[in-house]
Amino acid sequence: MCPLHPCWSCCCLFLLFSLGVQEVPKDPSAAPEQIHLSYPGEPGSMTVTWTTWVPTDSEVQFGVKLTGPLSLRAQGTISLFVDGGHLRRKLYIHRVTLQGLLPGIQYVYRCGSTQGWSRRFRFRALKNGPQWSPRLAIFGDMGTENPKALPRLRRDTQQGMYDAVLHVGDFAYDMHQDNARIGDAFMRLIEPVAASLPYMTCPGNHEERYNFSNYKARFSMPGNNEGLWYSWDLGPAHIISFSTEVYFFLHYGRHMVERQFHWLERDLQKANENRAVRPWIITMGHRPMYCSNADTDDCTWHESKVRKGLFGKLFGLEDLFYKYGVDLEFWAHEHSYERLWPIYNYRGCEERLTRFTLFPRPWSAMRVKEYGYTRLHILNGTHIHIQQVSDDQDGKIVDDVWVVRPLLNRMMYL
Repeated sequence: MCPLHPCWSCCCLFLLFSLGVQEVPKDPSAAPEQIHLSYPGEPGSMTVTWTTWVPTDSEVQFGVKLTGPLSLRAQGTISLFVDGGHLRRKLYIHRVTLQGLLPGIQYVYRCGSTQGWSRRFRFRALKNGPQWSPRLAIFGDMGTENPKALPRLRRDTQQGMYDAVLHVGDFAYDMHQDNARIGDAFMRLIEPVAASLPYMTCPGNHEERYNFSNYKARFSMPGNNEGLWYSWDLGPAHIISFSTEVYFFLHYGRHMVERQFHWLERDLQKANENRAVRPWIITMGHRPMYCSNADTDDCTWHESKVRKGLFGKLFGLEDLFYKYGVDLEFWAHEHSYERLWPIYNYRGCEERLTRFTLFPRPWSAMRVKEYGYTRLHILNGTHIHIQQVSDDQDGKIVDDVWVVRPLLNRMMYL
């Protein structure tokens, strides 16, 4: 297990990456908005999700030509989401999964219905199989204000630097606020990038209100667990997303802790059986097991809930991840960047920045209290490249590390 532990500072994305001009809808309430992509886990597929304010048909028109008619069609589903605020605002969430996509090919698409269409966007279908080198942008704790890293991330994405985005919890601050209008504003804010790249998520503590209802309704992740936990394959890696929040919001049921834990164990067992094909196992969850920040968050306690489980002994994740040799863990929550040495049981093997303790812990390899984001390049089955970009220092790479994993010893790293 190698919990290299980047906790990245908050940032905002806003990418003007669309094609054409949006048509004037017959009914403004029927105009698609908050458009975003996600990967449903099946090769050759991509899910498009959007919102309207009245019920309409759900259709995506797509093709490979930048101009002219879009020759392909796909239909999907619509679901009513009623926010838990006192206004009980209604949103209609549309989901359409495109299938039969050619790996690595760029597609142009628009979504909506005869009552109103979106502008055109483009994306590149993910490549199939393990023999390619995905690149990802990773961050957490992103709100609708203080978009410090926005211009740089926009340039990165326009240059085609990423195949997917991982947002490791905490959205909008908060999606339920102002009767979910803050959630609407956030989803509009990320649309220009999320409509061009699969935007993969996990829940954070700021999504808790009304039993995570805004998070569950607005995002479309793989599996059948409402996006709380799921896994997917990307190149030579198996990526697992899970909810740390089940350990803290027990009023929604302690059974959620047990359900997720047993799902995680089954998924890790399968991933280990497939190590010859996909050697890397990578996890993402919001609240970290370890941190050296100067606050009272769970990760500052020796017996943290995420690490040791309920009552310090039930369904803890560190032993589980160690048992199955998780290679790399990404966390958020702490508004700073920190990378750890390989560690197990404390032994080596609006958003504002969070202060560190005065002296670093022996297991802390790098600490940066600056706004920024992480780049991850999964080069092949033995090499991963991690860079931390500082927006405060005009895009300077403030941490640059290779993780090398010998094929014959899955728990040894060079």
